[in-house]
Amino acid sequence: MKDFSGKVAAITGAASGMGRSLSIELAKRGCHLAISDVDEAGLAETVERAAKHGVTVTSQRLDVADREAVHAWADQVVADHGRVNLIFNNAGVALGASVEGMSYEDFDWLIGINFHGVVNGTKAFLPHLKASGEGHVINISSVFGLLGIPSQSAYNAAKFAVRGFTESLRIELDMEDAGVSCTTVHPGGIKTNIARNARIDHSLGDVDIDPEEAVKGMEKLFITSADKAAKGILRAVELDKRRAMIGPDAHVLNLLAKLPPNAYQRLIAFGVKRQSGPIV
Repeated sequence: MKDFSGKVAAITGAASGMGRSLSIELAKRGCHLAISDVDEAGLAETVERAAKHGVTVTSQRLDVADREAVHAWADQVVADHGRVNLIFNNAGVALGASVEGMSYEDFDWLIGINFHGVVNGTKAFLPHLKASGEGHVINISSVFGLLGIPSQSAYNAAKFAVRGFTESLRIELDMEDAGVSCTTVHPGGIKTNIARNARIDHSLGDVDIDPEEAVKGMEKLFITSADKAAKGILRAVELDKRRAMIGPDAHVLNLLAKLPPNAYQRLIAFGVKRQSGPIV
């Protein structure tokens, strides 16, 4: 997909952060939008800002973990816009907890949004993308889909799963030659509200991480703006990349992930202790 003008893009998690930046950047390029989020106030602001660029913008309050609701939204997007060409499965949450101390409830909450939400969005929109004759699935993983981080086991599990799921899909689409492609996106530290909105469990103290300092440590390492990240993601779609590293830190951590596990895991442990908290 070399040109977004006149296309229709669906974006989850569009009330803030990368989802909002993707919405506005696509609107500037003449792409019509169907956006969703659980934050209705933030979603309304994104609609207002994107609509100023003269494109059609529809919105829907949506919990991406609700499979039936996601499928209903996909059908509604096509009913409203006539077709859909892109789905950005961007919605995500964060959880800081040790494996031992983490509750099953918190684990299921994160997996439901960060992984099942991606699966739901992909499966709901894929038939519509194929029907459009030109489509692209963009699934947001993370640098945490490349290497493990202490206190981030649930987030790691979801983002590794997104990576494997999307790479498998890419091979299937290549084999089908159906006019649809997909990209796995691995952002590094992006300046969003994800750390402030994260669930932080007291069990972090069991692995020598101060829960209060953890959030501060995360935000210190957010070095790439959401606007810059959005432009990088769209460039990856234009180039039909299989994997997209977003931010200079993402490229560094991608190289780190190629080291033997014994080496990279010791470096990660040292770095986390120095920063008094993990990164997201």
